[in-house]
Amino acid sequence: MSDVEQRGLPRRTVIEGAAVVTVDGAAPDGSGIGNEYPEGHVVLEDGLVRSVGPGPAPPRNGPERRVDGTGCLATPGLVNTHHHLYQWATRGCAVDSTLFDWLTELYPVWAGIDEDLTRSAAAAGLGWTALSGCTTVADHHYVFPRTGGDVLGGVVSGAERIGVRLHAVRGSMDRGRSAGGLPPDSAVEDIDSALEGTAAAVERFHDPGFDSRLRVAVGPCSPFSVSTELMTRSAELAREHGVRLHTHLAETTDELDRCAAEFGCDPVEYAERVGWLGEDVWLAHGVHLSDGAISRLGETGTGVAHCPSSNGRLGAGTAPVRPLLDARAPVGLGIDGVASNESGRLGDELRQALLLGRAEHGPDALSVRDALWMGTRGGARCLGREAELGSLEPGKLADVALWDLSGLGHAGIGDPVAALALGPLPPLRRSWRGGEALVEDSRLVRESERDLTAELRRACARLGTGRGG
Repeated sequence: MSDVEQRGLPRRTVIEGAAVVTVDGAAPDGSGIGNEYPEGHVVLEDGLVRSVGPGPAPPRNGPERRVDGTGCLATPGLVNTHHHLYQWATRGCAVDSTLFDWLTELYPVWAGIDEDLTRSAAAAGLGWTALSGCTTVADHHYVFPRTGGDVLGGVVSGAERIGVRLHAVRGSMDRGRSAGGLPPDSAVEDIDSALEGTAAAVERFHDPGFDSRLRVAVGPCSPFSVSTELMTRSAELAREHGVRLHTHLAETTDELDRCAAEFGCDPVEYAERVGWLGEDVWLAHGVHLSDGAISRLGETGTGVAHCPSSNGRLGAGTAPVRPLLDARAPVGLGIDGVASNESGRLGDELRQALLLGRAEHGPDALSVRDALWMGTRGGARCLGREAELGSLEPGKLADVALWDLSGLGHAGIGDPVAALALGPLPPLRRSWRGGEALVEDSRLVRESERDLTAELRRACARLGTGRGG
């Protein structure tokens, strides 16, 4: 039985009168991103998009919920390709640090997380993310303290509370300080424990179904916190189980230097050496990439999660998005952990990606539609779910965001996509995941924002960060 049926709501929702951008084009190649209707309709039924087109929806007898979209823009739900939800408990720390200094300061704090804290942080983070238009979130969790309990289960529980789709990346680290890594030894696992825990997570949580709300990927943290053996064996495990692979790569110049010193190559060459390129892989950041590395990512279909706010916050640089897109590499957007992106809203990343891409590669490097494509269909492609998510097409899952552009912040901007990507992040009139409402009138449907805030503050106080109360 679907969530809609369980809640006794009409199985059919009709959105009418809104501008509709379907993002049903194949790629952001300068020719647009698909069909657009200045005033159109979207019909959601039994968890799927049933029809989308210009004007009002065809009449039909039977129970349905009709939503007046006048003054709004309907888009696919946004897809967040990279997050660290546990970091919601450590916002505002090491605010003027480089990545390695930031990690050195925060790893000892993260060594104190546990299942209850990750549940609270995940629920708060996913609630806030949902309010920014997200319906699908990939969370990369790689800290497993020895006394932390079921921390990944805490993340999954947080997602169930909010109702978004979760791609849970079961991460790992086996290089603690004693092995030349950055995290304390108490926060890392040995190779066998990491692999056993990863295989158990796939068995316990992964749902490969078309309308899945929970999938699992394999995600050793990064080359400088994970041994070559764990990287290689993790790739083998993922392919044995038919799940995707995710890791951090080429985020900073420090990483380039370490890869050259330790492995005698650049990060992408190292990734290929250990089996980490391919259509089943997406990499976080990809900031420092040579022309040859960009070509290789495109040739192998390896995806990149572009995290512009976090990269700017840590002074890492910005990913070469236009060259990556031109090479046909899948590119999605990510929030990254809010310990390095305190805003925590994927909707904001549309604007950040657009502005930083133009600052790096010129005013015609990215269009407003390119930014929306990356935040929707590009993200779905990175997660291997382009057949199900990322565009408004009949037969795809009914994951929809309805943005309110009727206020002062967007008045006078004639192009609704420009209003979304260049203006302030609009209020979210409504959003749906599989036809079930996640947000109504800019409020979460399943949870109280006030309660999530209070719960998170208690978790922060227990961890010794932020302000309690």
